[in-house]
Amino acid sequence: RTVSTYGFALHPKFAENGYVFITIVPHPEREEPKGTRVSRFKVSGDPPVADPKSETVIIQWPNGGHNGGALDFGPDGYLYIATGDASGIADQYLTGQDMTNLAGKILRIDVDRSENGQNYAIPSDNPFVGQSAMRPEIWALGLRQPWKFSFDRRSGDLWCGNVGQDLWEQIYLIEKGGNYGWSVMEGSHPFRPERPRGPGPILMPVVEHDHANFRSITGGFVYHGTRLPELQGAYIYGDYDTGRIWAFRYDRAARRVHDHRELYQSNIRLIDFAEDARGELYLLDHMAGTISWLVPNSDAGRTHDFPRKLSETGLLSSARDHQLAPGVIPYTVIAPQWLNGATKERFMGLPGVSQIEFEGMLYPFARGAPPGWKFPDNTVLAETIYLETDRGRQRIETRILHHRRLTGKEEVGDQYWRGYTYLWNDDQTDAVLVEDPLGVDRVFRVKDDRAPGGFRTQTWHVPGRAECIACHNMAAKYAIGVQTAQMNVDHQLQRFEQMGLFTQSLPMPPEQMPRLAPYINSGHELNLRARSYLHANCAHCHRTWGGGNSDMQLIATWELSEMGLVNVRPAHGTFNIPNARLIVPGDPYRSVLFYRLSSQGSGRMPRLDCHVIDDFGTRLIHDWINQLPRTGLFTEAQRRADAEAAESVSYTH
Repeated sequence: RTVSTYGFALHPKFAENGYVFITIVPHPEREEPKGTRVSRFKVSGDPPVADPKSETVIIQWPNGGHNGGALDFGPDGYLYIATGDASGIADQYLTGQDMTNLAGKILRIDVDRSENGQNYAIPSDNPFVGQSAMRPEIWALGLRQPWKFSFDRRSGDLWCGNVGQDLWEQIYLIEKGGNYGWSVMEGSHPFRPERPRGPGPILMPVVEHDHANFRSITGGFVYHGTRLPELQGAYIYGDYDTGRIWAFRYDRAARRVHDHRELYQSNIRLIDFAEDARGELYLLDHMAGTISWLVPNSDAGRTHDFPRKLSETGLLSSARDHQLAPGVIPYTVIAPQWLNGATKERFMGLPGVSQIEFEGMLYPFARGAPPGWKFPDNTVLAETIYLETDRGRQRIETRILHHRRLTGKEEVGDQYWRGYTYLWNDDQTDAVLVEDPLGVDRVFRVKDDRAPGGFRTQTWHVPGRAECIACHNMAAKYAIGVQTAQMNVDHQLQRFEQMGLFTQSLPMPPEQMPRLAPYINSGHELNLRARSYLHANCAHCHRTWGGGNSDMQLIATWELSEMGLVNVRPAHGTFNIPNARLIVPGDPYRSVLFYRLSSQGSGRMPRLDCHVIDDFGTRLIHDWINQLPRTGLFTEAQRRADAEAAESVSYTH
């Protein structure tokens, strides 16, 4: 059978007994009642080899989507084990706060004793010993996917990286009996606040990163080596998806983080750190199978050859005229994304004679998820964004996604897209790279016939380099515009085929392939127009594993009855709407989806990079919901619940 090893720890007396402990997960994505286990093996010989026949299963629990990722002996000699919530999306089994379940926890056991017929014993000072309906093995709770923890070799503090779901990645300082909130909270932010809570107050992360910067955190170590004296005492950690490596120092007495900074933006898939006997750190690359370490960079702060101006990228033969360079290919999409009233020109560049694998990207294998195009190494996708200002049609920024193909399979991340943004100067002759990781804001006078004098002031946010990842995520196949349903317009697919851009001929005529509707065109059927609008603006997040923090699916090719929308109670607030549902057929004013599109403030959707309401789009969704039939879209139980809710309240629009 195929198994994965997620953790490895030597017994404190390994030199005497030869014991090694390993976390084993058979078929990590398959649910099994006793799937994940920690086993002890006997090691002997020179070089040392573990005897498979010597396996003794110490402890086991059901496995699922998140299976922990670390085990280690603490300074007290006990074995600590991270389990993960063993659930799919959104902690579906509610294990994070369930004290009868080992999942979603950090455990602490004594592997040098046996009791009650088990191959371990419970330390008497574990926080929940003797409490009814609580597993005594639990040391801390409320963790979604604790991906690597470590003990500070000097203080004994237990530091843990916890992979978030939708928007936040966390670093926690784990305390005895601590409750870290999942899935009531995601980090310091409400997730499903109505869910049952476990014991104790919910503790906040020491550090958290939003998904514009981190996507899959990897916990590290407090550095106590000698090679990097400037990092002495700093906790060093990183991110699997982006390769970014950060550090901070923590004042425990004041409970305050300081000297929090990025050390390096790497190309590695950082799956783990390791610490040697001298306190030096090593970085493990999941894709390349290599081990690296950090070294001082004598070039830090110096200017390098990376193009700081758009004119230096080779995409344009004339920046002033926005004339594409030879070989750069313009393209269009059917259903453009709303972007605060802006318009776009889109173009791409493929290196040399390389080709695209048409619909060659299948992972993640979620039900109903359309395949993506798989691009060759060094592909560039770009778009220049325009606003109608008091100076006419003005170029604001050009956004670039640069593709790097990594080793390995797509299931474990064989590609990485880096985002870059160039801000156009006032003379419209060139654009300059935005180097601030948080981006920059600019104010423009934008044309608006309804405003006094025909113009209004609009603040425009130019995103930082890492913000692109929030939308261009793995679940959305990264290139959210350059996909079949969006590109199947005006013979564009045939033209690309004739140009030799695909590795193989198209599998069928384009008219038989998925196609969104140009939602601005009222000549198309209203249902498809509205669904195409939601697909373009929302589906990259609101899909399985997309980070949208809800169970609905807004991919246009899904049947409406399967999308988790109709008559479904909102999981993240009703905004004081009586008997609110995500969508109530025939009633947009009880439909939270319509409210979020048409409102400002914290409930606004789309959440990222969109703060101007799309009047046309909200009217489109209003009219679509208003004409939806009240029958045939949901189950009888849902229909009864909706009828009871409607009878219990009176309201006006």
